[in-house]
Amino acid sequence: MKGFTTKIVHSDRQDVIEHGSLQKPIHATVAYGYDDARDLAAVFQGKQPGFTYGRQVNPTVEALQTKISRMENGLQTVCFSTGMAAIGTMLFALLRSGDHFVSSTFLFGNTNSLFSSFATQGLKVSFADATDVNAVAEAITEQTKLVFVETIANPRTQVAALDEIGELCKKRGLIYVVDNTMTSPYLFQPGDVHASLVVNSLTKYIGGHGNALGGAITEMGCFDWSSFENIYATYKTGAPQTWAITQIKKKGLRDFGASLGPEAAHHIAVGAETLALRMERQCANSQAMAEYLQTHPAVGPVYYPGLHDHPQHARAKTLFRYPGALFSFELMPNTDIWDFLNRLKVIIKSSNLGDNRTLAIPVAHTIYFEMGPERRASMGIDESLIRISVGIEEIQDLLDDLAEALSTMG
Repeated sequence: MKGFTTKIVHSDRQDVIEHGSLQKPIHATVAYGYDDARDLAAVFQGKQPGFTYGRQVNPTVEALQTKISRMENGLQTVCFSTGMAAIGTMLFALLRSGDHFVSSTFLFGNTNSLFSSFATQGLKVSFADATDVNAVAEAITEQTKLVFVETIANPRTQVAALDEIGELCKKRGLIYVVDNTMTSPYLFQPGDVHASLVVNSLTKYIGGHGNALGGAITEMGCFDWSSFENIYATYKTGAPQTWAITQIKKKGLRDFGASLGPEAAHHIAVGAETLALRMERQCANSQAMAEYLQTHPAVGPVYYPGLHDHPQHARAKTLFRYPGALFSFELMPNTDIWDFLNRLKVIIKSSNLGDNRTLAIPVAHTIYFEMGPERRASMGIDESLIRISVGIEEIQDLLDDLAEALSTMG
């Protein structure tokens, strides 16, 4: 099965499914019983496959993990209760006190907060402009173990120098972690730029329906873990390619317990089947909306990689199938942001992104409020910045909604 959607839709059927079901059913159980106690012990010790306890393993979740691995063309995936849980658990499992990592400065607000919290617990982090590989290179020290970047930044849509940073990490022997949430596996394959580990917030485009939280880490097989000093001896079994993902699962997930439940896993797995179809529509809608807003007299800068004047337009065109389904824009000075937002009827005033519905949020006043004005200014977050996560509605309805909301402002 070579097609992207074909692989997803038929993923569960590649393994045996109970009672001939076309999708892996929900296994709402915490514990698993064995007739022979020796089998129970062997499963716990990793000597034979099986299930031990719901905090780490569940058949429904494992089916989703297999599906994510196939989507990313990776080796193995571990799922978590949220995308933030995935990132935090990964750092907890792989890094130790005194280790240093480099992160993109154009970072999702919650991830930025998480990294700052880790910095108070003995890890060292440097933020660098990920659109410039030289800035990332300058931030690397002798203690650096890992580089973390997002494909497209939220909300200003800066596009990281993904291929160049991948080459840099390969040359320096550094773990390269790529957060693929903003693009999804349909628009971009991080394995093509030598990503070691791939992060996805399953809550967003992969799940797509705003009805389940989830996150994932996928091992891509590009990093030599046999040379990484932070792998515990306990997890150095089998092929070195799986040592880190095993440690993330058996050390990180077990200790933190940020497990994905079977009901949420089922919602995400079913939602993922239409990922390609949804992204085609959402990206086309985004392009049309961004182009419309760019010509409106009440609108200031529009930030979308699909626009020709975007600083990384050429890069996005080279790297991604489409330039994404999220954009942001500023209103002209003296234009009332609240009046504009409250006049929207089709577009919903809400957080989240990657939903089937188009969502709008005033960035500085909500998801970036805790950062404070100085940090927001350093990231280019204007007080009038509005982020739009574009859904699958008919494009004319969305354009009409924008036109009506802006009709008294131009």
